Amino acid sequence: MKKKVLMVANQFPPMGGSGVQRSVKFAKYLPEFQWEPIVFTRESKNSLTDESLLQDIPIDLKVIRTKPYDLNQLKKPFNLVGKVISRKMLIPDGDRIWYEKNKKLLLEYVKNNKVDALYTTSYPYSDHLLGLYVKKHMPNLPWIVDFRDEWCNNPYILDMGYSKSRIRKEREMEKEVVNNCDFFITNTPLMLKNFLNDYSIKEKSYVIPNGYDEEDFVGLDKSYTKKDKLIITYAGSMYGRRKPDYFLQGIKELIEEGKINRNDIIIRFIGNIPNKKIKEINNNYELNDVINYLPYMEHKKSIEMLIQSDVLLFIIGEGKGAENFYSGKVFEYMNTNRPILALVPPKGVAADVIRETCTGYISETTNINQIKELVVKLYDDWKNNSIAIKPNWSKVQEFERKELTKKLVEVLNRSCTK
Repeated sequence: MKKKVLMVANQFPPMGGSGVQRSVKFAKYLPEFQWEPIVFTRESKNSLTDESLLQDIPIDLKVIRTKPYDLNQLKKPFNLVGKVISRKMLIPDGDRIWYEKNKKLLLEYVKNNKVDALYTTSYPYSDHLLGLYVKKHMPNLPWIVDFRDEWCNNPYILDMGYSKSRIRKEREMEKEVVNNCDFFITNTPLMLKNFLNDYSIKEKSYVIPNGYDEEDFVGLDKSYTKKDKLIITYAGSMYGRRKPDYFLQGIKELIEEGKINRNDIIIRFIGNIPNKKIKEINNNYELNDVINYLPYMEHKKSIEMLIQSDVLLFIIGEGKGAENFYSGKVFEYMNTNRPILALVPPKGVAADVIRETCTGYISETTNINQIKELVVKLYDDWKNNSIAIKPNWSKVQEFERKELTKKLVEVLNRSCTK
């Protein structure tokens, strides 16, 4: 008989975006290892959606969908006020109201139904507050905390310029979550190292990275054929430090220097790129005829677009904490058999995984000369029809979603024997 794990995942299909991938893939594969997931989430009404991700949800999966209480989704013009309240006043995040409104509902469900373990994943960190609330009322229920990104040491949080009182409050929340959970999971080794510097949790800690799902690549031909133009594709969000400015400055200079022909190159940005950012790019780099902006698209379609490319652009902005994480997109990049042009901290985990898998080239995000050297190399390789890499496929396959689910199962099984 399968054991049951209640997964608290605010971000879950049909909601789209990178944040849902980890949870939905775990839910997809857990039943193969004698664990039945039950998902506690929110309605995705009015948010970014990707209906194709529903195909990953097992037919018999029980999903408890609650009212979102999302101030970002208020009708115009009230949504602007809602965004300010969500970002500036609600602690730890805009889903604090969702937590307050649903904590008793979650507790009642756990009390009235057989659940062998509780799993919470962030972002948002309010997911963990829900877990903490249940744990305080049911201390014998094993609670597993999963951090996709750091909390108080998250570089994007650090860049928000929060007040000292808010930072202090969030550190108190983080401390309660970390110290009260039974098992603790992070996305990267360096992220775990940071937590271990602050908390004595070594005996209950694990690293389970993000990954790719081989089933998402079924029917796609990963063999390389040279195209009429060099296609460089970036897929994902642009916000905070994650921006293509140094890369585009390098492209502009290479064109001006005659080292690449602007008629030979196409740069594709796929995702929800803010209009403000598009205008800024168009004004600053004079590359309107080179850059294509494509909207957010279904997950499988975005993978097809990656495989139809020659080079995949990957960016993690430099700054405090940037070396500790890698976006989940890098793992799908690695499985395309296309070279990655990675603008990342050279001593960070993203650079490490690209080196270990032999899947790309690495430059400091802000080093324009280094970026230009790599672009010229890739451009010349393309012209000579030699734009190829030799991935370490055995290492790449360690990041396959089913293999990663096995690691979560190890934690779940241990939680039941504690």
